[in-house]
Amino acid sequence: MKEIIKTERAPNAIGPYSQAVRANGFIFCSGQIPFDPETGQFVPGGIQEQTEQVLRNLMAVLEAAGSSLERVVKTTVFLSNLNDFGAMNEVYARFFGEACPARSTIEAGRLPRDARVEIEAIALAGKE
Repeated sequence: MKEIIKTERAPNAIGPYSQAVRANGFIFCSGQIPFDPETGQFVPGGIQEQTEQVLRNLMAVLEAAGSSLERVVKTTVFLSNLNDFGAMNEVYARFFGEACPARSTIEAGRLPRDARVEIEAIALAGKE
């Protein structure tokens, strides 16, 4: 059985997909881009500001699903330019701390709405 997760605290899906799906004890979060859910616009700034907004959006989706960043077991980071890898990592490390999830990082030819970063996540359901 699967449950669709939706929250107004993160940007609405811009296509035929869900913000996240809970299934078999996991939360599968769709990729988030740096939209501010309050303004519907990209956050101003560069890769660090965009990464921070993306991770805030993921946090909101995970919280709506009854989970958290601490329960994330795998992320995939898509960068429009791998030269942004170091700056993205600085922000990413602040959000995940010492117990970082497994991760893949990929340079994508182009991201939705020309974002510089998109991050998707898989987390354990629940708070513990």
